[in-house]
Amino acid sequence: MQTSLRTGIAAGLLCASAFGQTSLFDRYDVKLTGWAQVPPDWRGETSWVAADGKGQVVVMMRKPPIIRFFTRDGKYVRGWGNDSLFKEAHSVYFDADGNLWGVDAMDHVVYKFDPNGKILLTIGKKGVTGDDRSEYLFNRPSTLFIAPNGHVFVGDGYENSRVVEFTGEGKFLKIYGGIKGSGPGQMQLIHGVVVDSTGRVIVSDSDNKRLSIFDRDGRFVESWSVPCRGGIAILPDDTIYVSDVNSGMVAVMKEGRIFDVIKVEGRPLGLGVDPTTLDVYTTSSVIAFPNITKASPKARP
Repeated sequence: MQTSLRTGIAAGLLCASAFGQTSLFDRYDVKLTGWAQVPPDWRGETSWVAADGKGQVVVMMRKPPIIRFFTRDGKYVRGWGNDSLFKEAHSVYFDADGNLWGVDAMDHVVYKFDPNGKILLTIGKKGVTGDDRSEYLFNRPSTLFIAPNGHVFVGDGYENSRVVEFTGEGKFLKIYGGIKGSGPGQMQLIHGVVVDSTGRVIVSDSDNKRLSIFDRDGRFVESWSVPCRGGIAILPDDTIYVSDVNSGMVAVMKEGRIFDVIKVEGRPLGLGVDPTTLDVYTTSSVIAFPNITKASPKARP
C-alpha cells in the first residue's frame, strides 16, 4: 500500500502542475490569496487556522492579536492575545462548546480559553519539559484533537514522540507511542493527531512521511504513507485531510487511500476544515507572506 500511495501522490502533483489545476480532480475552487480581508499592515506569521462549522474561522498568528476571528467570507471580526500569552503560538482548535484550545510549542503547555480569551484550563507546566513517560509534562507539543467524548489528545511532538490522552478536565489517561525512530509504531516529529469513528488514534508521523495508526488500547496497527508535515483533520465519515509544508498540498484520504490532492499557497502548516461547508483552510507559514488559502468544494450537477 505504501508504494502505491507514493506513486499516486507523485502522479497527482505532476498532473495538477501540468494542467494548472489547484485540485487534482477539479473538485475544489481554490482561493489562493485575498480571502482574509485585513488592513495592508497586517503582519505576523500565520501559524494555524480552525473553523467551528457555525460561521466562525479563527486564525492563530505569531504577532498580536494572536487569535483573530473571521467570517467564512474572510471579514475580520475581532482579536485578542498579546505577546505574553504564547512563547510560540503553534496551533488552535474549537471544541463543541465554542471554547478554544491553543498549543504553545516553546513553553510546553496547552491552554483552554473561553471565546473571549480567559484561560479556563492549562495542561502541562509552563517552561518545564518532560520525557516520553511523563504524564503531565510535555517537550515541545505541536497539536491536539478533541474527541466527541471531550477527551483531549495532545501530540507531543517536536522533541518527544507520543500522543497523550486526557479527559476534558485535564486528567491523564494514556500514552500512544513514545519511542523515537522509523520502525513500526515508532514516530519522529508528530505534527497532527485525530481519532476516527472506531476510536483509532491516527498520528501524523511527519519526518517518516506517514500516518501511524493505533487502536484504543494504544497498540500500533499500521501506517499509511503520505507527506504530512502540517495539520490533519477528520470528518465524521472518516475522511481525512492532511497538509504538508514541503509539497504545498493537502491530501484527501479515506482508509489510507488518497482520492484527491489540493494544491495550496505557501507552506501549509496549519489546516482546518469547516464540518458544515467542507471548506478547507490552510495557513502559509512563510513569515514574509502571511496568508490563508480557502478551498471550497465545487457544486456537482
